[in-house]
This record gives sequence, structure tokens and C-alpha cells, in this order.
Amino acid sequence: MSALRERMIQDMQIRNLSPRTVDCYVYHVRCFAKHFGRSPEQLGPEEVRQYQVHLVREKKASWSSFNQAVCALRFLYGTTLASPWPVVQIPFAKRPKKLPVVLGPEEVQRLLPCIQPLKPRVVLTTIYAAGLRVDEAIHLQATDIDTSRMLLRVAQGKGAKERLVPLSPRLLAELRTYWRQVRPPRWLFPARGKSEQPLDPATVRRACSRAARAAGLTKHVSPHVLRHSYATGLLERGVDLLTIQRLLGHRSFSTTLIYLHVRRPHLESVVSPLDWLPVEQCPRFEATPAD
Repeated sequence: MSALRERMIQDMQIRNLSPRTVDCYVYHVRCFAKHFGRSPEQLGPEEVRQYQVHLVREKKASWSSFNQAVCALRFLYGTTLASPWPVVQIPFAKRPKKLPVVLGPEEVQRLLPCIQPLKPRVVLTTIYAAGLRVDEAIHLQATDIDTSRMLLRVAQGKGAKERLVPLSPRLLAELRTYWRQVRPPRWLFPARGKSEQPLDPATVRRACSRAARAAGLTKHVSPHVLRHSYATGLLERGVDLLTIQRLLGHRSFSTTLIYLHVRRPHLESVVSPLDWLPVEQCPRFEATPAD
């Protein structure tokens, strides 16, 4: 397996896949081989199908985890092994259609002061102020902050795509205060005791969850919820969807369209048919002893 793994890693690296994607694919292929106790070179479409059934029925894998395994196996058999059987025989799971969780300005105002310690608080403030993914935020460097043009350069975007986003004056003030206290050498948000490495995203997620509980928020709050809140806030203030797509770094416009379903003015403009009825004609219900 070691020689095959090394070849697969090389195939991914020459295609400029991110280190995180490389690690993810290698992990899923390793789990696949371990499940059957044989090298993937000795396995075929029937074993792949059995493994998918195993993920669904026994592992109760999430949609994202299931499809990550599918992508890994498709790459392995379609690229590294150049299998004679078509990889389209490895089906993807249907994506669940869920609306994003969004925080209003009042909820964000309650959340941010509760985030401790300083570093995760500034990271999460940056995510909300610029609509970043958590990995994009923790990989920021001081050189990415363009104060003359008031722009923030996102160099570690998904799919290795760079983009520019507006730099909030309030965020710049927060970053300057943070800089004077921490003086990070390379990464703006370095890991504790490891200045050459960025902050672990799990640290940011834990700080976000603790702050949500401390703020008394009943919604499930994560760093990505702050990114959703940024996009929805822009839409509610009249920013067009194409601009929001570019700011978020979405490859597909359909991904950005989901925010149409959660913007508040759009929903508030809808009147229930019950409210069309004259008040005197509305049914009245009186409590009975049985109630």
C-alpha cells in the first residue's frame, strides 16, 4: 500500500490539490483498504459498492464524509490506477437541501464579546467582517492587509484561488490592537508555542461554541455561521448576488443563491392568507375543560 499511496499523493500534488485534500483522500483510501484487508489494486467496483453500503448502514456516515470517500476512490481508480472500469460506477450521495443558520446583528453583538481568549476572538471577528472560511482566516499574514487600498487579500482560498475583499475600518482597528499585543512573526494567528504554524481551526470552533453558550444563543453557532451571516447581511443591505459570489469565493453562482431564502426582508414581505381575512370572519377558538 505504501508505494500506491506515494503514487497517489504525487498524482494529487502535480494537479495542485490542497494539502488538506491530499490528507483527506489518503485517509479515505486507507480506510477502504483496511475494511477489506487488501490493496485497492486487488479490489473492484463490487467492493466499492459494498464499502458504500457499509458507510451508509453501519458507519452512518454524513453526506460530506460519504462524498469525500467517493471523491477519493474516484481519484484513485480514475487517475492513479487508471482502472478499465468507469469511475461513474461510484455514485455520489444526494446533497441534503438545508438552509444555512444565520445570526442577526444583535446576536453577533452578543456573541463576539463572549469569545475568549484574544486570538480566537480576533479570528472570528475577521471571519464575520470579511466573510472568510475558517481556514482562510487562520492562514492570513500581515502582508495580506492592504491599508492603503483598504483591502484584504485572501491567498489561501478554497481551490487555491486568491481574491480580494473590502477591509472594514473597525476590523483594521481590531487587528492593529491585536498586532501590538501579539507581534506574530509570520502567520497573523499562529498556533500556541508554534509560531511557524497557523492556529488550529478546531481551537477556533471550540471557542465559538463556548461563546455561543455564554451568550445564551440557542442556535448551533460555528465559524461558518458567521460567514453565512456576513453574506446574508450584505444581501439585506442591497449588495447584488454577483458581488457577494465574488466576495465569498464561490465557484458556482447556485451556491450563492441559497442566501435568497434566508434574507429577512424577503420573508417579511410575505403575508399569510389567514391575515387576508376580515377580523370578524376569522375563526375563534375557546378553551374547553378537555384542553
